[in-house]
Amino acid sequence: QVQMVESGGGLVQAGGSLRLSCTASGSIFRIDPMGWYRQAPGKERELVASITQEGDTSIANSVKGRFTISRENSRNRVYLQMNGLQPEDTGVYYCNAKIRQTKWQSFRDYWGQGTQVTVSS
Repeated sequence: QVQMVESGGGLVQAGGSLRLSCTASGSIFRIDPMGWYRQAPGKERELVASITQEGDTSIANSVKGRFTISRENSRNRVYLQMNGLQPEDTGVYYCNAKIRQTKWQSFRDYWGQGTQVTVSS
């Protein structure tokens, strides 16, 4: 069994900052990669950023220069530091991870419960 718990969302003014965190727990052999998706009202879920176990990152063009993704070395934890937030960043942010529970199993997608980020002007 795998659980993913995320936190850090909230209401901020334009130009403000938030840091999201997500921790996976349970039966885990390997996690690679971990990432963050977001979904705005009336829009499809989109990839914001991802990071591999080795530290290679991918960041959406819309948030480059403002968002930073990081991964804690000894924990199954991923962060998303969001600076210079804008109203268009508003949405529900979901943590995602591909996890192998044992070395004999394939990777599967797991999702956090979602955390609301609201940016006011």
